[in-house]
Parts: sequence; structure tokens; C-alpha cells
Amino acid sequence: MVPSSPRALFLLLLILACPEPRASQNCLSKQQLLSAIRQLQQLLKGQETRFAEGIRHMKSRLAALQNSVGRVGPDALPVSCPALNTPADGRKFGSKYLVDHEVHFTCNPGFRLVGPSSVVCLPNGTWTGEQPHCRAAPEGSVAGDSAFSRAPRCAQVERAQHCSCEAGFHLSGAAGDSVCQDVNECELYGQEGRPRLCMHACVNTPGSYRCTCPGGYRTLADGKSCEDVDECVGLQPVCPQGTTCINTGGSFQCVSPECPEGSGNVSYVKTSPFQCERNPCPMDSRPCRHLPKTISFHYLSLPSNLKTPITLFRMATASAPGRAGPNSLRFGIVGGNSRGHFVMQRSDRQTGDLILVQNLEGPQTLEVDVDMSEYLDRSFQANHVSKVTIFVSPYDF
Repeated sequence: MVPSSPRALFLLLLILACPEPRASQNCLSKQQLLSAIRQLQQLLKGQETRFAEGIRHMKSRLAALQNSVGRVGPDALPVSCPALNTPADGRKFGSKYLVDHEVHFTCNPGFRLVGPSSVVCLPNGTWTGEQPHCRAAPEGSVAGDSAFSRAPRCAQVERAQHCSCEAGFHLSGAAGDSVCQDVNECELYGQEGRPRLCMHACVNTPGSYRCTCPGGYRTLADGKSCEDVDECVGLQPVCPQGTTCINTGGSFQCVSPECPEGSGNVSYVKTSPFQCERNPCPMDSRPCRHLPKTISFHYLSLPSNLKTPITLFRMATASAPGRAGPNSLRFGIVGGNSRGHFVMQRSDRQTGDLILVQNLEGPQTLEVDVDMSEYLDRSFQANHVSKVTIFVSPYDF
């Protein structure tokens, strides 16, 4: 049996490794001696690893102890040693701790430390290294949170120390004083030219990130995409009685379109929740026959920054069975607050298209009134108006 103590094993080797002239049956053979040496080397290697781990653990405990007992206010620092940057109103972005001649810095929530986490104050009042400062952290990250910096995993290989970090962290700092800092994927991929990580907002987390969606949207299974929640299809009604729910991007609208008020011998009747029809005109009332025969109401929901041109709405005519239909149609925009965002264009003999030609950015609500006039042998027959209301979402999805 080989002794477990390295010192006892070494003494045993000295005793049993006899010189050749004094070789006897009690001395180790060359093969036995080499085997014992290898065991001693393995034992020493294990002792060295445990010693290094003990030193690292001791350093960690000492650092924690220094932070707990060495916290001081700004006035305890040498006059010439750096202070964390402050705005004009004097509010502090962070704190500092004095341990002997070393000043350690941390940042308040909402800020992150730029530069080294500590500097050494020399006897003459100056310091070594770059002056640290606090910078506003990117949206969603938690600056100053210890979870965003971790100790590296280090190993001694042939008298050189090699350190590495977990996935999502990068090695920062000088050799022997390095630390694993979180990689802010949201900031990295938020730069121009980089692919988007999230459809809406990216929140940095220790070693990774997560995507969030605005109110009124749900996150899909891919963890990145957002889908609108249709509030109008729930079990409980969300709109008052007598109104209709219209789903919009991230929200909903309750609508109740009304027919125009009657005047003189012109009146309208509501034939469906979204359509009004003019009552028959007197035979001799030409002005009555030039008012819209039907008025329909339509509601569209669009994302912001939709690529243009794009067809949004289509009007068409149909003839009643056994009755000759119009042989000519004219289309146009006759009202609303569209401010030139749309054009009306004929797509075929019986159809006209409402086309979006300018970029729309939400949130905003646009209204456009589209007219379709029917002619038979160049004689005016009737016209129909479609009132289109467009709800533009503040988001581009």
C-alpha cells in the first residue's frame, strides 16, 4: 500500500530507492520506483489544484468582507481621487467604497459602469488607470445588478492562467483581475445593419435576452414575434349594447354608424348595421336622385409604415337579375380627412380600387369617402358612397 501523505511517500522513496552497489531484496525495482513516482506526481497535482481553489475562495471571501465593512461616503476619499460622474443638479449615478488605497465603484439601478470597477489612489492623491463613470443603461437591462458580472472559470496550464466565461458573457479586465461581463445582445443587435432580435422590444438578461410585446399583443411560440389579441371575440362583450366591436392593432373600437338625417323629401333607412339606403325619390325630384342611393360603412386596421402602393378597398357593381346594368362607372374620392394619402383607380370595367400611396405612421385614424357613379348610355343612374375608416396602429406589425 502506498502512503497517502506526499511527505511520507517521498521519504519512503528515499529509503527504498537503494544505490545499485547496495541493492538488496528490500530495495524497489526500477519499474516499482517509476510507478511510485507517478503516483506521487498525481498526488501533488491534486494538492496543487485544491490549494489554488482555496486561494480563489479566500480572495472571494476577503472581497465580500471588504465591501461589507469598507463602505464609506464620498467625503472619505482623497480629494484628487475620481468621483462618479454627476449631472448639473448634483444627483449621484452610483456609489464608491474605499478599501485601503483602492476605490471601488458601483452604479445605481438604470445605469451601467463604464471603465474599471476600481482604481488605486496613490499617496500623492492621484490614481491609476482609466476613470470609471456611469452611463444610462439600455432599455430593459438592470445595470449594477451583480447577476450581469460573474467570476470567470480559470485553470492553470503550464504556469499560465487561462480563463473563460459562460455563454452570453465575455471576459473583461487585465490578466489576474478579469471578470465575466454580460453581453448585451439587445444593444449589440440594435445597431444599424444588424438583424432584429425581437419584433417589438428586447430586454437584456444575464447571459441572454428576452422579447416582449406591447399591450394588446401576445408573444408567439418562437419567443420573438407578436400577434394581436382580438378583444372582440371574447366570451364577455367589450362594447355597449347597440354598438359593434372592431378589432384594431393592440386595441379595439366600439362603433355605431348612423344614417344621414333626412331633409325635405330625402330620407335614409338603415338596412343593416353597416349600410343605409335612400328611400325612393319623388318622380320630379332631380336633387334627390343625385344623392347617394346607398351609404355603406367599412373599418380597416393597418400597421404603421405599410409598404406602398397597396390596395386597401374595392368597390364593384352588380346588376339585378333581368335588369340591364350600367355600362359605365366612375369612381372618385369625395370626402374624408385623408389629405392625399389615397387615390381611387379603376381596376376593370366593373371595379374600382382604393389605393394607399403615402406612408402612414400611427397611432392615427383616417377617414375617406369613396363614390361610385353608374351611367347607362351616358345618362346618370345612381351613385353609391362607401365611408372607409382606417385605424393605424402605433406599431409596424
